[in-house]
Amino acid sequence: MAEKKQSAQRAKSSTKERKVAPVEKRGRGKKYLEAIKLVDRAKLYPIGEAIDLLVATSPVKFDATAEAHIQTGLDPKQAEQNIRGTVAMPAGLGKNTTILVFAEGAAATEAKKAGANFVGSEDLIEKIKNGWLGFDVAIAEPSMMVKIGKIGKILGTKGLMPNPKTGTVTKEVAKVVEEFKKGKVEFRLDKDAIIHMGFGKISLKQDGLMSNFTALFKALSHARPASAKGTYLQKVVLASTMGPGIRVDLSSLA
Repeated sequence: MAEKKQSAQRAKSSTKERKVAPVEKRGRGKKYLEAIKLVDRAKLYPIGEAIDLLVATSPVKFDATAEAHIQTGLDPKQAEQNIRGTVAMPAGLGKNTTILVFAEGAAATEAKKAGANFVGSEDLIEKIKNGWLGFDVAIAEPSMMVKIGKIGKILGTKGLMPNPKTGTVTKEVAKVVEEFKKGKVEFRLDKDAIIHMGFGKISLKQDGLMSNFTALFKALSHARPASAKGTYLQKVVLASTMGPGIRVDLSSLA
């Protein structure tokens, strides 16, 4: 009994002496911890400096995505303020966009010629019903929307449902396919009034990412609803995939 008691006391003592890693270091890789040393979390960085840091702090070996996280002062519960739209990235996205088109007949032929990766009707609807979602953008002819309604919930939860507001429900499918292939992307407000989106790959470097972010910010500024009150764009944080957040000085975006 005495030995068991001593053993339990030693285990308890060992637990007390064990050093616990700070919360911000738990589960973080060495490269991330090195990258975060370059970022002052209390500082608001001018946009040019923020994008330089964005490139410098990417901690992964693959070509990471440059992400923008933008807090707005909008109310997502109000239909007019639940903004959604598209913006063409001047420098492209630095990656191939996989496009699916719901179309039949001549429109389907045109979509294929324009570079759509998947084109079809009921066949694609069945694949999606069975769990396949191997595409980045879905475009549809207006006449196809009745059929697509069968998978509306599946596409909607993934942000892939074609929508007239983003130009992805159109009679000009070939034109829209070409636009998305060149770097057009969609932005949308989430339930917390935040817009999360990628605006290019880190390999685009400072110049490419700067031109893309400028185009994005301009598009968001123009999308401000007339009913919006107070500060519209409140906070901007940039980050690369798995990289640290970098706060942007909004006055540098004016």
